[in-house]
Amino acid sequence: MPEPGEYRTVVADGLPELDQRLSDELDRVNAAATPGLAPARELTVQVLDESGELAAGLSGWTWGVAAGIGMTWVREDARRAGLGSRLLASFEGEARARGCTHVFVTSFTFQAPGFYEKHGYREILRWEGVPTPDAADVHLRKDL
Repeated sequence: MPEPGEYRTVVADGLPELDQRLSDELDRVNAAATPGLAPARELTVQVLDESGELAAGLSGWTWGVAAGIGMTWVREDARRAGLGSRLLASFEGEARARGCTHVFVTSFTFQAPGFYEKHGYREILRWEGVPTPDAADVHLRKDL
């Protein structure tokens, strides 16, 4: 085992291969802690326009009884057309089919916490002053 002074710390803007390694290592820890539970699975939903271009998308995951939304986006010219609601309904439907009983999501106050609340999500935590002094990071949950 190396001595504490023998370790080297490296800071970078981003290393995709490190992200993958960390994900793989944490998957192993999670599998050991939850024997018999299937590994987490990615879950994505997309809405394409008439020319096949991405108009809206949502990405997240399911694991055990939990689902999480990581990113939701609707192209500016397609907003207010109900695409966000379609994304969310499709995501929640597949999460239910996978055995999930609740969904988690975070949204900054300048993004869409009201959208999620309109769809039955309830605020469970608010982190004021993030990422700017006049904003907040809102954490929400919905029981399926």
